Amino acid sequence: MKKVGIIMGSDSDLPVVEKAVAVLKELEIPYEAHVYSAHRTPDEATDFSRNAEQNGFGVIISVAGMAAHLGGVIAANTTLPVIGVPCKSSVLDGMDALLSTVMMPSGIPVATVAIGGGANAALLAAEMLALSDGELSEKLKAKRESDKAKVLEKDKAVQEKLR
Repeated sequence: MKKVGIIMGSDSDLPVVEKAVAVLKELEIPYEAHVYSAHRTPDEATDFSRNAEQNGFGVIISVAGMAAHLGGVIAANTTLPVIGVPCKSSVLDGMDALLSTVMMPSGIPVATVAIGGGANAALLAAEMLALSDGELSEKLKAKRESDKAKVLEKDKAVQEKLR
């Protein structure tokens, strides 16, 4: 199975990364996580993305706040799918990161999930990998059924409470 690369621009992004890692672990998807800044360590970010495919990665998740150029730097240096996760900051509540991540120029796409959406980034990465991995596809279907059952249990509890 291909690995998922997770690159965060700062260790302050770790809480969002931990949400992604929890999903990847649940689905038994191998991953690596690194701190590489688009601005402070551009050579390392570029080197990682240029070599990601030959190093066994199938998807890269980019997690960054504020200017959030990391996803674009990574996407500019690989043809692997890149999923951007904008992070909330103390200044603009993550809107700056959201716009920096989603407004990529034509030819360099970065799929973007919600501000702080680490779990959905991991699920999207899993769905991408599942296109060529039937076992992973079945795990995703089972997870959806499990999630559905949990919601229906909550519905049942609410219905009982309101009678």
